[in-house]
Amino acid sequence: MPASKEFERFLAGHPVFKVGEAALFLNAAGTHGGQLVNLLLAYHVRVGHIMRVRRGLYVTVPPGLSPSNYSPDPFLLAAKMSDDAILAYHTALEFHGRAYSTRKDITYATGKALRSSKIGPYRFRPVPFPKPLRMKGKEDYGVTKDERAGLTVRVTTLERSFVDVLDRPNLSGSWEEIWRSLESIEFFDLSKVVEYALLLDNATTAAKVGYFLEQHRDALMVKESHLEPLCNMKPRRPHYLERSKRHSGRLVQRWNLVVPESVINRSWAEIL
Repeated sequence: MPASKEFERFLAGHPVFKVGEAALFLNAAGTHGGQLVNLLLAYHVRVGHIMRVRRGLYVTVPPGLSPSNYSPDPFLLAAKMSDDAILAYHTALEFHGRAYSTRKDITYATGKALRSSKIGPYRFRPVPFPKPLRMKGKEDYGVTKDERAGLTVRVTTLERSFVDVLDRPNLSGSWEEIWRSLESIEFFDLSKVVEYALLLDNATTAAKVGYFLEQHRDALMVKESHLEPLCNMKPRRPHYLERSKRHSGRLVQRWNLVVPESVINRSWAEIL
């Protein structure tokens, strides 16, 4: 029937989709009826053309593969987990090709109260927008739109991602992973880095951003005018680089940060 052909055309251009998107597509093609959409979904799930990952969210299985041996694109899937989903933290660095290593934890920022979910080899972790952004209506600060497999994906910019992974290191792995990932980025708009770091209104985060920039002053062409506002926000008393993991280290007085020796010396760089 014509509706089936239209639906197959929809699937060809939608590797990940929501039921509402399929219904809108069929309506635009002149095919109406919610019950018809449900019938088409049920049929294509049964024959293995699509698979349901959770209520209202489906993945299209490429020709020649079966649902049992197909692992969907985790970035596309995360981008569809909620209407306001934004790829963020280490996942954003991976999307931009700047992560030192890949992870099975896929992180997206959202204003919805969602639970983590395991799909295939990946764990999808929703993270609330930082409270200062919510209070100021700035959830979309430093967010860009990109295209992947013909679909639009919202993802944090390199500038926001840089600050975010320092703000929430628990979402990005070890300090070696974080430092190596950030060091692979050759250029930042430093004014946007500083603006976003100040927007988060977190003294420890401002200090961490300032410390990293100072440590890479020459490579990133950092000026004192970039560091000064961050330094003005630093904590009044010494804080650990990661407060939940109080590893011993050396006090970097300018930033009031207790930094592990391995980070100060970048000791991992000595291992070839």
